Amino acid sequence: MAPAHASAHAPAPAPRAVASPPADCLQCGEPTEYPVEQPGIVLCPVCEWQEAQRSACSG
Repeated sequence: MAPAHASAHAPAPAPRAVASPPADCLQCGEPTEYPVEQPGIVLCPVCEWQEAQRSACSG
């Protein structure tokens, strides 16, 4: 068995790829949490919430 302190010498994680810049919201122009390459309509969290409120059942 390996000593308990052996896990302290784990290899460093590989560097992550450079993320693409965030896409702009199609309604207000604020940055979204989605990358520029995201297909479809991209909205910021505020506009997504407002859109969900508009399309929700009001029954």
